[in-house]
Amino acid sequence: MKTTIERLNSFIRSAEGENLEFKQAKKQFDSEKLTRYCVALANEGGGKLILGVTDYPPRRVVGTIAFTNIDKTKSQLLDRLRLRIDMEEVQHSNGRVVVVHVPSRPIGRPIEYRGAYWMRSGEALVPMTPDKLHQIFAEAEPDFSAQICDKAIFDDLDAHAIEIFRKKWVSRTGNNHIEKLSAKQLLEDAELIIDSSITYAALILFGTRKALGRHIAQAEVIFEYRSTETSLPFQQRKEYREGFFLYYDDLWNTINLRNDLYQYQDGLFMISIPSFNEAVIREAILNAISHRDYRFAGSVFIKQYPLKIEFISPGGFPPGITQENILWKQYPINRRIAEAFAKCGLVERSGQGANRMFEQCARESKLPPDFTGTDDYQVFLTLNGKVQDPQFLKFLEKIGLEQQVSFDSNDFILFDLINREQKLPQWAKQRTPVLVKRGVIEKVGRKLILARKFYEFADRKGVYTRKRGLDRETNKQLLLKHIDDNQKNGSRLKELMDVLPSLSRNQVQTLLREIKRDNLVCCLGHTNAGRWYPRKR
Repeated sequence: MKTTIERLNSFIRSAEGENLEFKQAKKQFDSEKLTRYCVALANEGGGKLILGVTDYPPRRVVGTIAFTNIDKTKSQLLDRLRLRIDMEEVQHSNGRVVVVHVPSRPIGRPIEYRGAYWMRSGEALVPMTPDKLHQIFAEAEPDFSAQICDKAIFDDLDAHAIEIFRKKWVSRTGNNHIEKLSAKQLLEDAELIIDSSITYAALILFGTRKALGRHIAQAEVIFEYRSTETSLPFQQRKEYREGFFLYYDDLWNTINLRNDLYQYQDGLFMISIPSFNEAVIREAILNAISHRDYRFAGSVFIKQYPLKIEFISPGGFPPGITQENILWKQYPINRRIAEAFAKCGLVERSGQGANRMFEQCARESKLPPDFTGTDDYQVFLTLNGKVQDPQFLKFLEKIGLEQQVSFDSNDFILFDLINREQKLPQWAKQRTPVLVKRGVIEKVGRKLILARKFYEFADRKGVYTRKRGLDRETNKQLLLKHIDDNQKNGSRLKELMDVLPSLSRNQVQTLLREIKRDNLVCCLGHTNAGRWYPRKR
């Protein structure tokens, strides 16, 4: 697809990430470096390298004279990498831009060049780590759930479980023809039976207790309840070793038996929020079943306490999934199981399950899903049931009604992170200007806070004043005091920025210019080497 000027401008406004890289390269760009960048982008799923644009925002086109013979460069890259990479020239009003289109590597095969599988780490190119390579190689492994269990027969499947699946599929699609299919044909159409042979997915979803014990005993969920986190003995234990559709509802009902309500007053009304949201818990169960590694012998454990619940699944995250990108990346280990869930509406093929969990936790002012404890051998998910801030919850409802706008999952996650003063993810940079314009968050120097209206709504005006920081004149007085106290050696800009850490470099410089215009200070020297002194000196 040819890159238009409009499309190029769209790229320039975007943030750099795994799939987009900018280099100024006004005069030249080393061909070896180009090759390694192409390798790194391919290994990270493909993307674009754009030459002739400044590296750092606000970006601008400066033009480049690198790689004037595009066809020759493409041919060299093909010879080196055996990967077809496209390049094109875009004639921008500010100069020539070269756009390098890098395809993704093949599934399960990282790209190597000169003895290394390159990847990016910040601004540097580095060889891939062993765990990253392991993740990529694991992609080529066949879907375990789609494999045939040679010794299984159709009678190993429970008829009632199959009918539950049928009803959910009909409800999801509205296709009444599904009701007329025989049980065998139904599962053939769902690719859970292949040429009359039973897949492991069919056993995991519909198998009888006896069949699972014989063929795949690890397809088991063990539930335990403890009244305190320090209690060693459990107060209840249930073992589910049967097809998923036979116990899915019973498992939720068992959890819900001890699902305490958190109540808060909203005017004349008493609002109740359960400790454990049904949609979030069911999503966590579905993830545990469809993403666990059935080659490991262990069972899925669900441990409930009064104010939290833990899910421990054998096997680590799927290839390419980390705690940092789990919100927007999806890679089901057991694709055949995930497809069956999608057919009957339990999950979306788009893989938004993690988003829904994070969003719902933010909507209910609960801590986000916590994957601390996850390693290569288990996924450890903790869901906290305690409502952290009822006023924040009511504020979100009020804003939604006032502005008549729909906030998406990422918005609710951002609100929550800002409210708890947590570090924001990279993707937040593109969304925060919209939320600032809507007046739900404010930018104060280098940090973001919830808008004044939240603190007024929650009757916490003092907290807003603290977070917003000192007023302009007070900030000037602090700078003047520091400059006066250090008049012997002068004050560098870096020191003055430390005096007002919540303000950006530009904001501190603006205040200094203002007090300089008032003839209160002067600066000797330029840029970072300059030093500020009281005017009387």
